[in-house]
Amino acid sequence: MAEKPIFFNTEMVQAILDGRKTMTRRVIKVDDAPDNWKASIAGTSIIRTDPYNVKLSRYAAGDRLWVRETWAYDDNSQYVYRTNYGSTEDDSFPPSVFKWKPSIFMPRAAARIFLRVTDVRVERLQEILCGDMRREGCIPDTVTGGQYEQWQREYWIPLWDSTIKIQDISRYGWDANPWVWVISFERRVG
Repeated sequence: MAEKPIFFNTEMVQAILDGRKTMTRRVIKVDDAPDNWKASIAGTSIIRTDPYNVKLSRYAAGDRLWVRETWAYDDNSQYVYRTNYGSTEDDSFPPSVFKWKPSIFMPRAAARIFLRVTDVRVERLQEILCGDMRREGCIPDTVTGGQYEQWQREYWIPLWDSTIKIQDISRYGWDANPWVWVISFERRVG
């Protein structure tokens, strides 16, 4: 069991805090990304039937993760978190009160959210099921009906594509249907 950092944007941190997010997907970066390779999970590595190089999963079942999120210091040199003050610049709390620091610079000592990885598997991005969209934290609790395609169109695809850099959208966006690590987790105390 290892302890590792993991990044989430403000919206997804809120979903974790609300208990709505218990799963995340991370792109598997494959050199020259062939469409015809087959993969299966064996621990934290991929068994390949082709010669391409695959970046192994950073995470394995049992790992303890600490969430990196946007943060700052208050006037008393205490940690404060962007999620506690809304998720966008136009929320009611003026963000200029704090000098927000990107999550990549968050020290381990500032972590307040801890997760335990319960499962890691591989699938194509477009194989996501309705239950997994909910576990990803993108379906509001108020949504009870709807069709699979509607959830994809209104919630999942915009969320996924918003996490991909513009220059990488053709390789890793929804339409590219990349291979992804599907990481299930549970929230832990301290």
